[in-house]
Order: sequence, then C-alpha cells, then structure tokens
Amino acid sequence: MNVSPAVAVIGGGPAGLMAAEVLSASGAQVHVYDAMPSVGRKFLLAGRGGLNLTHSEPFDVFMSRFGDRRAQLEPMLGKFGPQQVREWAAGLGIETFVGTSGRVFPTDMKAAPLLRAWLHRLRAAGVQFHMRHRWLGDGAIDLGALRFATPAGEAVVKADAVVLALGGASWARLGSDGAWAPWLQASGVEVAPLLPANSGFDGEGWSEHFSSRFAGQPFKSVAISFADSQGRHFARKGEFVATATGIEGSLVYAASALLRDEIAANGSATLLLDLLPDRSAEQVLAAVKHPRGARSLSSHLKSRLGIEGIKAGVLHEALSKEAMQDPVSLAATIKAVPLKLVATRPVDEAISTAGGVRFDALDAALMANALPGVFAAGEMLDWEAPTGGYLLTASMASGAAAARGAIQRLGL
Repeated sequence: MNVSPAVAVIGGGPAGLMAAEVLSASGAQVHVYDAMPSVGRKFLLAGRGGLNLTHSEPFDVFMSRFGDRRAQLEPMLGKFGPQQVREWAAGLGIETFVGTSGRVFPTDMKAAPLLRAWLHRLRAAGVQFHMRHRWLGDGAIDLGALRFATPAGEAVVKADAVVLALGGASWARLGSDGAWAPWLQASGVEVAPLLPANSGFDGEGWSEHFSSRFAGQPFKSVAISFADSQGRHFARKGEFVATATGIEGSLVYAASALLRDEIAANGSATLLLDLLPDRSAEQVLAAVKHPRGARSLSSHLKSRLGIEGIKAGVLHEALSKEAMQDPVSLAATIKAVPLKLVATRPVDEAISTAGGVRFDALDAALMANALPGVFAAGEMLDWEAPTGGYLLTASMASGAAAARGAIQRLGL
C-alpha cells in the first residue's frame, strides 16, 4: 500500500494556507500547525478596514513596488500574481472590485467570509489543522522529529518535508514573533535582521498644543518627498496621520524603508511635507501676498488656500511668529514643511517586517540549502513591500512557490 508523503506546514497565515492548498492538490498528506487557537489571525486583522487583496496596476508597475527584491519575487508572482488572486477568490465564491486607488477588495470588504470559505475548501481536500501547536525549533531541526508544545504536552511529528510560514516579527500577539530567527541561524540558515516595515516614526517632538489638539488627525490631500544620503528619492501624494510623538499612515508607510534606513545610518531623516501639492509655489506665494485687509492671517490662509486645522497647526510648529508674517517664508514652508524624524517605531507595532531568511540561503525552489526538505515562505523571507495588496499577494505567491518546491522534491 502506497502512502502519500506527509508535509508539515508550520504557520497558518496566508502563505502557509496557500502552501497547504497547492500541496493538497498534489496528493500530499498536509498537516498545518499553528501556535494560535485559530488560523489567519493577522489576515482577519488586515480585513478590519476592508481586506485589500491585491492591486490592479500593470504587472511591471506592481513588481516595481518590491524594490531590490524584484528579481527574486517576480518568478513567483508571474505564476500567482494579482489576476490569479482575483481568480482564486472568485473560486471561493468571493467577488472582488477595484477601488478608486486601484486596490482590489472583496465586494463586501470583509476578510472573515473569504477565510471561512478557504478553510472549508482546505478541510474538504483533506488538510488537517493542529491548533495550539507551537513549534520548538531550538536545536537541530529534524524532519523525523519535529517538536511542538501543545496544551497536552510536547508532541513529536515526522514529516517528509516542511514548509515554514511563520511570519515576521510584527504583531506578536497574533502569532508572528520572530522567535524562529535564531533557531534557523543556529541550523546554518542565514537570516537578515528583522526590522519594522510599513511603520510609523517618532519626530523631535510636537509641541504640547499641537499634540493635544491634533494627535490622531489626518493630513489629507498632501504630498511628501524625501531624498536620502545615498541619492535615493521618494515623492508621492496621499494622506497620513499625526501621532502624539510623530507620524504614521499609508503615505508614510510607502516611504518607510528609505526613512528607516536613513535613520539607522545617520540618526535622523527629514522629509518635506507639501500641504498644497495641487498648487504651484508661485500660486501659493501670490495667494499669501494677496491683501488681507482687516482679516487675521489664519482667516486669510483659510479663505485663500483652504489651510486650517492640522495644516495650519503644523505651520505654527515649523515657523516662528515672525516667520509666519513673512509671505516668502510662509509660502515656501506651505510647499515644504520640514519634518525631522529621529526614530522608527518598534517592530511589533509595524504592519510588516523587513529582513528574514536571505534568498541566497535558499535554492530556486525556496528550500534551505543547509536544511534539505525544509522550505520557507511568506513574510519570514527577506523582502518588504508597501501596503496596497503587495504584501498579501507576495506572501501567497511564495507559499505556492514553496509548495511547488516540496512537490518537486517529493516526486509528486
């Protein structure tokens, strides 16, 4: 009697679940192990504001979002990219739509129905789930004796291959704590330091007045630009949020890799905030210089340029009372408010992480060179991307790629 090879998928996030799906379709016995009481917890958290599955932009533009990891990720995303994500969701009975930003969402904007349908299909395909099984990878990693801590005590599992999909180090309370990094390093797998990605930053410090009044409020319809000491440049329109100690939000996340690396290298990074990106510097100067009669400066800025609230507040943070009265200085600052950032927020607060298992520690099939039969996928790989559907799509694509590697190795 022939027995199908058993594959252990450790980690029940999107990468692990996609690996389980591809593996089960090949005929493998698939067992998914996760330390949490249920799978997909970070996936569900991501869906709270509307589950951003992927992005509809042209594939070449989509791939450009992965920076210097494009070469490693493009083969995977060429097989399972944005269009395949939409087709996969449709196969689960979940229709999608393209939002005004080009981002792709389920029509009901919810993660739970998609996850339920996915798990139902996986169980129907024979995938077995083992919850509250925390992998104990400290020590030699032996496929014949994978150790797990469970409520009933330690369990030892034998597998013919393993797919590790343990996530990064952000949101540890949801299961991604990065504890695996030293274990793999001890087994000869090179791991780049886990760093915050898509994270907020602390500045030199808002005034008490600004912080108490505007923390938590958004800067809308603005643009930021930044050039680092290596000559790399970022410029984009969007919105972000002031925090009690600095800034966060989608526009900041898009620039976070450059800002983080600059702070690490030089102790600070100063970005420029354009409060009125749709008006030229000449138009802004003309409006500021326009006679205001008996009106106050704040009334003048509101009526001529629509500057009020948090936008007016940040000008007062950047300029002295005297400089606020100088039309040239005021107009120039409206187009380029300097925001000096001095620290990246902790990795556990970040949406995702950079760093992880280095690609040169893996073969083309995502198998660890030092650990035959052990594959890695998802956010635990050394890559990063902005929010906008890129993280989820690439995690799923790498899970599918690792599964294909295991299938090839097992001869399925």
